[in-house]
Formats: sequence, C-alpha cells, structure tokens
Amino acid sequence: MMNKASSLVKEGWTGPGSRDTNIKPLTAGEDGLHIDLNAQGSYEWWYFDAHFESGHTLVVFFHAANPNPGMAGKPGVEIVLLRPDGKKTQRFVPYSKSEFAASRDRADIKVGKNYLRVEQLEGELPCYEIYIQEKDFSCHLTYRAEVNGWKPGTGVSQFGKMGYFAWVVPFARASVEGTITDGSHTLQVKGVGYHDHNWLNFPFPTIIDYWMWGRIYSEHYTISYAFIQCNKKMDNYAVKVLMLADGREVILSTGEFDFSKQDFEYNSSAKHSYPRKITIRVPNQLEANLSVKDVLEAEDMLNNFSPVLRFVAKNVMRLKPGYFRLASDFDIKVTRDGKTSNEKGTTLHEIVMFKSAE
Repeated sequence: MMNKASSLVKEGWTGPGSRDTNIKPLTAGEDGLHIDLNAQGSYEWWYFDAHFESGHTLVVFFHAANPNPGMAGKPGVEIVLLRPDGKKTQRFVPYSKSEFAASRDRADIKVGKNYLRVEQLEGELPCYEIYIQEKDFSCHLTYRAEVNGWKPGTGVSQFGKMGYFAWVVPFARASVEGTITDGSHTLQVKGVGYHDHNWLNFPFPTIIDYWMWGRIYSEHYTISYAFIQCNKKMDNYAVKVLMLADGREVILSTGEFDFSKQDFEYNSSAKHSYPRKITIRVPNQLEANLSVKDVLEAEDMLNNFSPVLRFVAKNVMRLKPGYFRLASDFDIKVTRDGKTSNEKGTTLHEIVMFKSAE
C-alpha cells in the first residue's frame, strides 16, 4: 500500500503519512485564477463534465492557458460532446489574452462571450453556472454541488526541478440541469456532474507513463480517485489520491490505498491494452471493484496531433498516447463507525496511456 519512496516527488498530504487527518472544505479563492498569464510554460484550466439522462456526455474546459501540444499557452474553451449513438464532437476554440478575464478570489471566468461563475452563501454548497456559445454548439447549465469541495493535502505536489502540479475539486458530485444545443436541435437536460481545477508550470505528460481516474456515485457515497504512474524521470513513482464522501461530508482523503489492475484486453483503436477489472482497497474502510461492461471511447491520440507533432511524439519522445472512456459496473463496501454497508451501480472512468499499463 505504501509507495516506494522518491526524493523527487513531494506530495502535499498534511499527514500523518500520505493522507489527511483534518479535512477542510475548499475556500472560494482556491477555484480562482492562480497563474501569471504572461508566464511562459504555466498552464491552468477549469474542467466540468456532465452525464445526462438523455444519454449524452458533455465535457467543457475553460482554459487560461492550454497545456496541450499545438495549443500550448492559448486561452480558450474546449468542448467534448459524446452522443447516445456514440458519435463524438471535440474541438478547442482559441481566444486572445485580451478576450480572457478571471477573478483570483472566486470562480468568475470570461472567455469571449463564454463564462463560468459561482454563487455561494455562507454555510451552503456552491451553485455554478456555465455558458458556452460557439458555432453549432451551445450550453447553459447549472451545477448544484452535493459534496463539500476537496483537495488532497495542500492540493500541490512538487516534481523535482520539473515544477509543480496543483489539483483541487470544488465539487466531486453535483446535480446538473439546463439546455444544450447541438446543431439545430436544443435539448433540455438533467443529470449528474463533476468539476475540478488544475494549474502547473511544466508539461505534465513528460513525466507520465499513464494515469487512470474516475468517480463512483452510489446512493449514499461519492468516490473520486486517481492513479498516476510516473516514469523513470520521477523514480517510477505512483501518485495516488482518493476521496470518499458520505452524503455531503468528505470522510476520507488519502494516498494510502491498494490499486490493482487485472484482465487486460487489447484494443486496436487505441493501440493499447486496458484493464477490464480494477480494485481499490483501503483496509478496514473501503473496497471498490470496477468491472468494464462497455468501451465508450478508444482512441489513438496521435491522430489528433499535427503531422510535425505526431512525428516528434512518436519518433523522438517515443510516446504512444492512447485514450479510453469506459463504462463499468461497480460494487463498493464502506466501513464506518464499526458498521459496513454495500452499494452497487454503474460508473464512467477514463485512462490515458503514453506507455503500457500492464
């Protein structure tokens, strides 16, 4: 369970060990702008997703500075729409720095006519509003948080001389409703959503072999997790973070858990093998088992690169980037105050690979 020690990776856990004993809700400013917009090599984005009763999945990014090759440093909005028939639209719309504005004391972002804003009353969970209006697509959605905001430790990890990576989760679970317009068709939507926020000062993929992350929503519990396998530049260290909430309250914040991957199957579209079974275990507190029932997306990410970037990634950096979005059945067992409860359901989770995860 305990990670092999690394002198290079310094995680932000407040302890003791790789966990947090005192778990505090986020402050409003932690979801505000952090980077210097004029600092080259700094990146920041606000991520939202929603899974609707209609069968649509929507992902929206508000980028202060995009970290992705070919778009690095550019402000803009990114939209990913996965329709019930499996058809996908994904695009990044860049904007000039003069068309981007953000507050540092709360989530208040404007990118052209697109915006993100939050309302939060004392003692209550926040309500977020996002609005996107771009060619052939728009959405106007309200997210009402159902779980306290959370971060692993300080939320900031240091990776040797490479730099830092920060991750906060203003809500791991929210009810979502509003409208999406896909082409000429406008749809009233309702579902469940998630929001996190990242900022960093180096290209994170340069130290990563693969990462797996997701959330589990059951009747009473919410789980958010990530397993990030670093490469030899960072001593092959595995960054592990997990949050467990009971209702609104976050009751577990830890990097001390077992994460096992089994029953790998090769996918020709992504050109990688993925695990059909994942088990997460915190002894005497949590066990979660995921069993893949459907591959919703499998993609060779080189296909999204320009010819020059594709050549560099493949022949110079020796990368083979692949992406999976998976639908899985889950069962979880939570033990709290001497009582154990079991819950089941289905969930979505994702994998990004630059090298094999086997």
